[in-house]
Amino acid sequence: MAPVITNLGTYHRLIRLLDSRGASYRIIDHVEEGKTDAVSVLRGHPLRNAAKCIVVRVGISKRSRRYILSVVPGDRHVDLERVRVLANGKDIGFARPDIAEQLAGSVAGSIIPFSFNSELDLVVDRSLLGCREIFFNAARLDRSIALSCADYLSIAGPRIACIARAADGDDHLAAMNEASEGGAQIERPAGREPFSPDDAA
Repeated sequence: MAPVITNLGTYHRLIRLLDSRGASYRIIDHVEEGKTDAVSVLRGHPLRNAAKCIVVRVGISKRSRRYILSVVPGDRHVDLERVRVLANGKDIGFARPDIAEQLAGSVAGSIIPFSFNSELDLVVDRSLLGCREIFFNAARLDRSIALSCADYLSIAGPRIACIARAADGDDHLAAMNEASEGGAQIERPAGREPFSPDDAA
């Protein structure tokens, strides 16, 4: 069977970035897999430590839209309504696969929690910050990275907000999350500006 094509340019760019910043990370090779639950088993870590990356499209007006790379723990889902409110959008939906892959620079299932594209905003769910180490496919289906969460936040400089919801049926976790997160208020690193409709791609 022919190997799945991956974007090695994005992979090498990521590795150069991590090395240049002295990041604490490990490379994990495995069979080709892009599903979060399955690849987490291959990598040998709890599902909640996976950085699941979803590209969503937010409509700002009839003629403007923006794309957001939403990063949530592997055992949770992206809460589209929270992302819409966060971005001050009028409507929201998942980005078309071809657009998501173009913006992210890698194929579906291997999207990294970094943005190298000015048209792709990066937002990370607050609950992922509780992990000492996060895991994600490294723009390749056959290779992953285990990265110090502290180094990730320092290097990627994401906006941090409550954008995840519990998996279907986990009502108890959802209630606990609501109590601790207090809604979809954004938190961002110093020096970063909040979203503005004027920034729409």
